[in-house]
Amino acid sequence: MQDRDELRQQHGFVHGGVVSYLVDNALTFAGALRLGPKVVTGEYKINYLRPAVSDTLMAHARVVYAGMTQATCQCDVYVTDGGAERLVAVAQGTIHRISEMAAELEPVFNE
Repeated sequence: MQDRDELRQQHGFVHGGVVSYLVDNALTFAGALRLGPKVVTGEYKINYLRPAVSDTLMAHARVVYAGMTQATCQCDVYVTDGGAERLVAVAQGTIHRISEMAAELEPVFNE
């Protein structure tokens, strides 16, 4: 992911929400490789280790365990700095497979 000025917070670091968005997508993609393409994030926890100050962010996600309907995944987020990678965040989350029936249901809104 290439960083842009509008993705930075007041101190010039990449905003934590941007890093979190990258984590959410990487965890879900990793889970989908084991559970199939119809998945959603059930939850995740992120630890920010240092400010992301590089122009390029990269996420490495992997499945730790996968059952029939959910997978536990971990993700590391790095910035590239002159060819070297520096770890800026770590996360773990649960990815859920959506059943065919649930995927076809329309959302119900209470008035």
